[in-house]
Amino acid sequence: MKAVIQRVKHARVDVDGASVGEIGEGYLVLVGVMENDTDEDARILARKTASLRIFTNEDDKMNRSVLDIDGEVLAVSQFTLCADVKKGNRPSFINSAAPDEADRLYELYCSELLANGVRKVEKGVFGAHMEVSLLNNGPVTILYDTEIWRK
Repeated sequence: MKAVIQRVKHARVDVDGASVGEIGEGYLVLVGVMENDTDEDARILARKTASLRIFTNEDDKMNRSVLDIDGEVLAVSQFTLCADVKKGNRPSFINSAAPDEADRLYELYCSELLANGVRKVEKGVFGAHMEVSLLNNGPVTILYDTEIWRK
């Protein structure tokens, strides 16, 4: 699984002009599910997301997690993170998981965030055209790929 984690002051996702998810301070996480991803990938990614220390402490050092600040997470499915761009100019998405499996692992990731202590997890709508707005804080953006924990 792949995740783009952005530290935000607030974030929101709209579908058809209506808000479907909104958070205050915390993380906006864009989540892509690859064809060989497993339940364990979702669990690892959720645990790593919840414990990621990118909020500053009293010494202005990144040493606090979303748990430490009682922050929130807005998780948005984004299959385009799975794009293969090695050839040509048009991305290929053949390595992304089938929609049913991708949705299942995305939902598992979100429920695992809650199980790891994140107090509020909001979501986009899987497969929908979404408009995402955010106020990036820093900016601070971290890329995760569960492939690194499989090796």
